[in-house]
Amino acid sequence: MAKQQKPQQQQKQTGTKRSDRILTTEAVTATVNEIIGRTGFRGEITQVKCTVHEGRNQGRVMRRNVRGPVRIGDTLMLRETEIEARRIKSSVTKGSYA
Repeated sequence: MAKQQKPQQQQKQTGTKRSDRILTTEAVTATVNEIIGRTGFRGEITQVKCTVHEGRNQGRVMRRNVRGPVRIGDTLMLRETEIEARRIKSSVTKGSYA
């Protein structure tokens, strides 16, 4: 005969997840300094270098992926400034920013 399974009690976790800590912070501003290239499966993402203006990482120049139209001098609102985008591996990029 099959054993009867006891329903498992769900326990609440008292610790905070890393993703919860990152997304609960305020958005910080960053200015686009350089357009590196296009990425994504169809070239819909633009990789840029930007300078963070506020928060813990103030003054840091970091690489970010941006979706939509963007040009040098634009201001970005970043939800988090701890994670940087990976470099574009291929020397062949889509779009006119190669």
